[in-house]
Amino acid sequence: MATFVIVHGAWGGGWAWRRTVAPLLREAGHEVFTPTLTGLGERVHLARPETDLDTHIQDVVNLLVWEDLREVVLVGHSYGGMVITGVADRAGERLQHLIYLDALVPADGQSLADLVGGGAQVRQEAEARLTGDGWRLTPGPVSPDLSPEMRAWVEPRRAAQPIRTFTQPIALTGGQGKALPRVYVLCTAPADNVFARIAAGLRDDPAWRVEEFATGHNLHYTMAREVADLLLGVVSRES
Repeated sequence: MATFVIVHGAWGGGWAWRRTVAPLLREAGHEVFTPTLTGLGERVHLARPETDLDTHIQDVVNLLVWEDLREVVLVGHSYGGMVITGVADRAGERLQHLIYLDALVPADGQSLADLVGGGAQVRQEAEARLTGDGWRLTPGPVSPDLSPEMRAWVEPRRAAQPIRTFTQPIALTGGQGKALPRVYVLCTAPADNVFARIAAGLRDDPAWRVEEFATGHNLHYTMAREVADLLLGVVSRES
């Protein structure tokens, strides 16, 4: 039995995986945790102006420690890539594999805004002042390829996110996580975005295996079975 910990993307929550990929992994006999990061989902009441990327990294590190999880397959979607990179640096000895699903992969000192580029931080700060009391960002658009039923379920559950989670640079120490095997899954619609640029930079790196899914950014909604099969395939290779 493998242990999966899946970290959701911006504006999301653990709820986004409990109805999609997580049940398929559990049906295959594995343990699955889908933590919700501070200030989002059912923890939205905990959002504060000081909530930042470090807060979210610590959320997941604490899960690993308090649940005494080891040999974990740690998965991050989108913004969740920022989080799992920090977790691997701080608690790499508890992990077995890293999987980035159309996710950000920061280097030391980079923030989400840095990776997005094009003046993203200036735009985010202006938006937060306009619509988020100066410290929150309202949810961005959902992928257009969601079914009407899925969209009706997803959109009311998304919550504004503290801006410091987007603008705080990650601080990496070069811990044990740097040696972990890792997979990057690129969603190819659209074909030119920050995730495509990240994947292009990883293709020739022997530490990474790069896969492609012909779908939009929210692959857990549109290709849940295929995502589950990819995760199960990682486990089967290591058994």
